Amino acid sequence: MGDTRELLLPRWIVPVRPEGLVLEAHGLLIEDGAIAELAPAAELLEAHPEVTTTRLPDHALMPGLVNIHTHSAMALMRGLADDLPLMRWLEDHIWPTEQRWVGAEFVRVGTELALAEMIRGGTTCFNDNYFFPDVTAVAADQAGMRAAIGIPIISVPTAWAQTEDEYFRRGLDMHQQLHDFPLVSSAFAPHAPYTVTDKAFERIRSLAEEMDIPVHLHLLETAGEIQLSHDEFGMAPLDRMDALGLLTDRLLAVHMTQLDDPDIARLARRGVHVLHCPASNLKLASGTCRVADLDAAGVNVAIGTDGAASNNTLDMFAETRLAALVAKGASGNPEAVPAERALSMATINGARALGQHDRFGSIEPGKRADLAAVDLSAMETAPVHHVISHLVYAASRHQVSDVWIDGRRVLERGALTTIDAERTARETEQWGRRLLESDRRSAGTSNP
Repeated sequence: MGDTRELLLPRWIVPVRPEGLVLEAHGLLIEDGAIAELAPAAELLEAHPEVTTTRLPDHALMPGLVNIHTHSAMALMRGLADDLPLMRWLEDHIWPTEQRWVGAEFVRVGTELALAEMIRGGTTCFNDNYFFPDVTAVAADQAGMRAAIGIPIISVPTAWAQTEDEYFRRGLDMHQQLHDFPLVSSAFAPHAPYTVTDKAFERIRSLAEEMDIPVHLHLLETAGEIQLSHDEFGMAPLDRMDALGLLTDRLLAVHMTQLDDPDIARLARRGVHVLHCPASNLKLASGTCRVADLDAAGVNVAIGTDGAASNNTLDMFAETRLAALVAKGASGNPEAVPAERALSMATINGARALGQHDRFGSIEPGKRADLAAVDLSAMETAPVHHVISHLVYAASRHQVSDVWIDGRRVLERGALTTIDAERTARETEQWGRRLLESDRRSAGTSNP
């Protein structure tokens, strides 16, 4: 937790709830990590003359962005393999690299790199799915970052665990350790229907209900996944998940590019959350999620970047813009997913998917102070006719000047306050050289 009390006076406040509202000449009081008051600036100054005041004269203050799906440590594989279909990308490059290199130190450095990138881009919470989640949790805690850390479950041996039982045992041990980390929660993170057994899914369903945590799953990412499921299980992946009792409001379904109308109606009835990663879907040519139709049906859609190995950034401003544009293009409707709704998908909808929308995701008194200040004085965002439009369609992550998480300022005038940027850059460079040399050898080429 940061300073006990701080008064923020931006030019604009975008609370997100109610959707579309922009407040001018207002401020907010942070007290003990929470938003204590939201009121006209003059009233706050008169009522709290002794409080440390931070003036943000050209800034829009918004809720911190929620990156609802990523693999943070894979930031070390950024650009390692591009312009390939999903399975060739995985089988020829990503999985061999992981088998050779992934361990606790790899995950620590990769996660610290990802945290630095996300904080600098206004992200205050991320929902992670990767190996060595205990290491990711420690890194997030040390950086003062809010996080939901996945308990990885997969039916193949890795450096993290050799059997399904070991995945469960180690993951549940990690979950218990999170009691010491006030900003970090957990979720089950089975990899995908084609890499997890029915027995494991049934165990996940039972434990998730008992522990009251979400289930974070790649689902319907490609058309090939559907045929594979029919061949192996005699039914489509969504039908299989339904038969296993997983289509509930606990399910955070990632990608979902292969949906028909009955699927969408079923997701809406069951309260399933859809985690939309447009850049990764487009780059891997996996398909297009029907976001406009999901939104119209009342399905909670939240935005994530996926990992930097397939995106290739953790830039939630770019991802939010792309989500809005793809929804319009795919639906043929320019009114689909307007800027206000896209911003909700990048903030409060992510918090809702995690079951924590009463704690963060919007600027409201009583919620935790997870905030990002965006400087709109740049020529690239002038003139400011519509603040929310600029945040979605024009602003860059490089215009984020300050970030608070739980009331603690983790980015101050563009400088990270909780991460050693020089050490992270140095260690990233060392790992980058190892990974590139290894990938060249495994691919049988010396070309750059």
